[in-house]
Amino acid sequence: RTKVLESAPGKPPEITQTPEELAFYAPNYIYLTILAVITFPPLGLLAVFFSYKTTQANKNSQWEDAYINSGRTGWLDVFSILIGLAIIYVYALFM
Repeated sequence: RTKVLESAPGKPPEITQTPEELAFYAPNYIYLTILAVITFPPLGLLAVFFSYKTTQANKNSQWEDAYINSGRTGWLDVFSILIGLAIIYVYALFM
């Protein structure tokens, strides 16, 4: 669970996670997602959405959601990159 630290009045409470919780962070594949957006934007932008959801779930200690969205991000990244490279290959070969 997250801990809320008491802070000065007027400031929002600071939420921290224990080192054990930080070890459970699901990967968000940000670099693969950037490459996916460059190679095939329709699926790449969907991967950006799931990468964002993974990051938010990690921050809120929602580990199950984080790992589900992380898996979706990874698969979308792979498919997007493969489709993009196939389009580039076909274009270079036949155009």
